[in-house]
Amino acid sequence: MAFGRDNAEVIALKALAWLAGNDELLPLFLGSSGLAPAELATRAAEPEVLGSVLDFILMDDAWVQGFCDSERLPYDRLMAARAALPGGEQVHWT
Repeated sequence: MAFGRDNAEVIALKALAWLAGNDELLPLFLGSSGLAPAELATRAAEPEVLGSVLDFILMDDAWVQGFCDSERLPYDRLMAARAALPGGEQVHWT
């Protein structure tokens, strides 16, 4: 299901809140993104940061399931949200 950027940003903000509440995953995300906690707080609404949050969660099926279950979303909704944000377009090499 394709949907607009506004809906994708709402899902990504919810994903960020879920991630921030996870004491094990948040440090992993900060380390992999290079963001300091204060920088994350000030840049949280930027589409690029939201995309990186979704990219991070999408790296592990268990994380996708954990977030989607907490929000009662279909598992494929996270990928659809990512596709609607900058940098989420599918690349076609041909």
